[in-house]
Amino acid sequence: MRAAGTWESGGGERGGFLDGEGGVGGVGGVGGVGGVTVGSGAEEETGAPEPRRRVGRVAAWGAGLLLAGVSVVAGFRVADSDGVTPVPQVLAFLPWLLVPAGAGLLMAFLARWRIGMLWGVVVLGVLAWYVEPYGNTDSPSGPAVAEVRVLTSNVEFGGGTRGLIDAVREERPDLLFVEECDFACSALLRKELPHADYPYRESVEASGAEGSVILAKMPLKSADGVEGTLGMPGAVADVQGHDVRVQLAHPMPPLPRGVDLWQSELRGIQEYAAAGDGAPTIIAGDFNATQDHAAFRSVLDEGLRDTARLAGASRAPSWPAAVPAPLGAQIDHVLATPDFSARDARFLDIGNTDHRALVVTLTLHKAETER
Repeated sequence: MRAAGTWESGGGERGGFLDGEGGVGGVGGVGGVGGVTVGSGAEEETGAPEPRRRVGRVAAWGAGLLLAGVSVVAGFRVADSDGVTPVPQVLAFLPWLLVPAGAGLLMAFLARWRIGMLWGVVVLGVLAWYVEPYGNTDSPSGPAVAEVRVLTSNVEFGGGTRGLIDAVREERPDLLFVEECDFACSALLRKELPHADYPYRESVEASGAEGSVILAKMPLKSADGVEGTLGMPGAVADVQGHDVRVQLAHPMPPLPRGVDLWQSELRGIQEYAAAGDGAPTIIAGDFNATQDHAAFRSVLDEGLRDTARLAGASRAPSWPAAVPAPLGAQIDHVLATPDFSARDARFLDIGNTDHRALVVTLTLHKAETER
């Protein structure tokens, strides 16, 4: 195959696709089929035996396929779009695309394919840029007026409830958000966590993944939650005399045929955030999204910050719990308005669930004029 060759008199070809001059393909000559010369003269003219040329072609094709696949996903990230299946699913693991991109660059180098090498460097640069955490981390102004410890956990159809109870006893959160808390999970929380410790509750009592519970040490006033396929209760918490809007998040995941529903339910959480008009707000739960999803960034852009990032754990994985860190993706979050600072964020393995729990301590600040 003669893909970028420059014919010279004397029957040879140089500068081809993947040859030693940086192109890709091999050797050709007068009388060859598709640019491939039969006979020993071609080898003598190019100085490259057939096995070496074959390896070069394979490396070039491999580099092209790897870099093309990564480029598609990276392109949607640059365009601030989640695209269509399988792009949203792959975007969840965007930092790990550095691996195939690096492999593509290496293969292009082995093939001596200059365009491929440049392509690989550009793709790696784009990925490295977007691996950086999203959003600002400015410290809130004003003195600290209240502190609240928050824990969120998806217990996977109630399977992780026992482990969650152990974590609650150890971490002693003030606010507890529990996703996929079925009837048995809800009953076990009532039984094992003393009412004296968590006297306030807002919940969606349901089976399977639809059930969700908010437990609190401080008073909760009922408030409309976010509508969704899965339960997402909401309330207003009295945090040491300060009203704080609290909302459990659990939109549907971006299933191959459910990307539109996933985006719609994240949009509902975005609208809830926007409706707060700057009031202190905490939204916690399993968002089924990372900072590399445009739909999730739209939620953050309504004046929220990811507290794990504020506390120095911006890329710590929460799912799937079966794979060791740092593998996986952070899809469980505690988001808060800029009047909160955060510290001591940790992801906990509680067992019998595919999610790690997230615990973080938040401090509410108020400007002097608001005291």
